[in-house]
Amino acid sequence: MKKSYCPIDTFINVIKGKRKSTIILHLSQGNKRYNELVKLLPDISERMVTKQLKELEEDKLINREVFPEVPPKVEYSLTDLGREIHPYLKGMFRGGILFEKMIDAEDE
Repeated sequence: MKKSYCPIDTFINVIKGKRKSTIILHLSQGNKRYNELVKLLPDISERMVTKQLKELEEDKLINREVFPEVPPKVEYSLTDLGREIHPYLKGMFRGGILFEKMIDAEDE
């Protein structure tokens, strides 16, 4: 995580990436195992899901807990920071819906 000239840019730089904000929105509904997240993100590869999860963990937005089982069980959850930014992502989600409605109206 690097500081930018503007706090808005810092925020966007942390959450940009293939489905990072979507991962946070899914985890806001409760802890998820790796396979659950993969199923919720069918439009990106497992490799990309893994990459995004690692980056979110490095940025302290999610926790990764490994249970000592065979096969290993891994569960992801939001950190306090992840829960704190959730309302802002939810607002962006709503903004996206507004833009999609406008795009749909132009296509008609």
